Amino acid sequence: MSESGDSTGRPSRDDRPPRDDRYSRGDRPEYSRGPQSVKARLRARARKKARKGKKKMFNRRKVCRFCVDKHLAIVYSEPKTLRLFITETGKITPRRISGTCAKHQRRLATGIKQARQMALLPYAPSHM
Repeated sequence: MSESGDSTGRPSRDDRPPRDDRYSRGDRPEYSRGPQSVKARLRARARKKARKGKKKMFNRRKVCRFCVDKHLAIVYSEPKTLRLFITETGKITPRRISGTCAKHQRRLATGIKQARQMALLPYAPSHM
């Protein structure tokens, strides 16, 4: 047996370079599947960044505000109520975002369209 290694032929811990500067010169081995295009590398980097930045949160289930408050009516003549369900670009907010049930979402869409027809709500952001 030699002094610089053990019986397996590996160098002893004293002979190994420190972990910090093992790949300091940029000679880190690549574990890729082959050459990647620039777009593929950018996409991979974006996916990695998205995974890293995600925090696990508990999202409360959305409740239809029209089902909860029976006195709240969907009427085209009340643009303040309908404006809550329109984006800044003038689009109708979808159910999955607004949290309304299917029944009230249909009534809401009809009410918004009627209010647009009566010029109480805008069709496009330039009309705001």
